[in-house]
Amino acid sequence: MSENQAIAEQIAHEVGTNTILVYGKGTKAAPRCGFTLETIEFFNGLGYPFEVIDVLENMPKREALAAMTDWPTLPKVFINGTFYGDTDLLGPMAQTGELQTLLKDAFGGVEPAPKQTISLR
Repeated sequence: MSENQAIAEQIAHEVGTNTILVYGKGTKAAPRCGFTLETIEFFNGLGYPFEVIDVLENMPKREALAAMTDWPTLPKVFINGTFYGDTDLLGPMAQTGELQTLLKDAFGGVEPAPKQTISLR
């Protein structure tokens, strides 16, 4: 198996096993660029579980992702196996409610758990 095939199989596995997957620069706990941080905050606000895979220093994987999505920049968001771009595209979808419907369907009709708030009083 060539390196390209191995990378393609790894991406297919990652996309297939995560309902919401973000390929970005850094991790969920330690984003390494403002756009990845913005995407993490965006999905945190929606309340559904998601994963972030750091591809900052993995040029072969970044190149494979760019070729397969025809999207040169990071982050790259996949929902239920489909590529959706980044928050520039997802933000307007959230404003119209389209994204929430898509996510509810992707998670089998389940709504996200309400955010817990902490009262300091």
